[in-house]
Amino acid sequence: MPRIIDVVDHTIVSEDELTYRAPQEGGGDFRMGSQVIVNESQAAVFVRSGEVLDALGPGRHTLSTANLPILSGLIGLATSGRTPFTADLYFVNLKDMPQAPWGTNPPIVMETPDRGVGVVLLITHGVIDIGVDDPVRFVKQYAVGRPVLRLRDIKDRIQSMLLGEISELILKSGAQSVPDANRLLGDLEGAMLAKLNDKFQAIGMRIKAFESNPFTAKDVTVEELRNYVNLDTYERLQRLNIAQTAAGNPGAAGTLAGAGIGLGVGQSLGAAMNPDMTEMQRQMAQQQMMMQQMMMNMMNKQAGGDAAPAPVPQAASAPANPQTKEEIQALLDALDARLVSGELSEAAYTKLSEKWQKRLEELG
Repeated sequence: MPRIIDVVDHTIVSEDELTYRAPQEGGGDFRMGSQVIVNESQAAVFVRSGEVLDALGPGRHTLSTANLPILSGLIGLATSGRTPFTADLYFVNLKDMPQAPWGTNPPIVMETPDRGVGVVLLITHGVIDIGVDDPVRFVKQYAVGRPVLRLRDIKDRIQSMLLGEISELILKSGAQSVPDANRLLGDLEGAMLAKLNDKFQAIGMRIKAFESNPFTAKDVTVEELRNYVNLDTYERLQRLNIAQTAAGNPGAAGTLAGAGIGLGVGQSLGAAMNPDMTEMQRQMAQQQMMMQQMMMNMMNKQAGGDAAPAPVPQAASAPANPQTKEEIQALLDALDARLVSGELSEAAYTKLSEKWQKRLEELG
């Protein structure tokens, strides 16, 4: 005859424990009249054949058809029956777990249209106070089949949801700079906390407090950036990076901060004539010269023609006023490079890039 569990409780709860199954090996034999003791900040949830059924709150409960209506209906017990039934009992810890760490891994991608390379990778870290809000829903989502469930067991899921929600909020807010994103973080720690909780309630959890350090922009290599930008942006960065390397400045070329920094015409010319360069590197260096030449001539023209046009290096010639799609794209790349390096103000960059982007679109 199976051993009947007459009294069951769970008093020793570890610090990061979310659920605990009794008995640990599963499939306990209960009967109407058995007692379940549920401590404060706990709930007890019955599961039978993988289906989450009745839940009990804090107190000493004598099992009956009154407090187990769903389970009673499934096993067909009479009101006064003493027939044993098999079920799993999960004790759920409802206490808040404070100072649970989180961080931006992977970084949050914030689009910055018409600024620099078009994206910023945001990184930060912080802590949250998190806990179980709906024990039945939570057990159904994560606990069934586990002897013990701890916070670390679902850390990746929580992190993924948290970063997804923050990314969506940044996108909807229209933030396009690190200061914009940091202002949003201040809201997340206050009124916007309710928005974070919407998704977490779907898994039976709640975030009671949210804390974060300020966002900073992650410095990455061009290759690393490939995972975060579209193909056109990546190819443009590659061209600028190759040109930078070809000019003998590999230290700056390796990172996004250095990608596209404007080179002197003399440097580019020397690189283009370097016999040790590959053909591809030579072509990229020559393209860089063309970009710079067009940029300087165009800037002179915008200034009213007072400044003399820059001399064209012998290794490459470019029209003062670009006409083809390739020439205009090269000019746009040069604008990006000068904005990143600080050689061009944002106002001038915006004005010039809008003009030539419009011309590029007209050419189809």
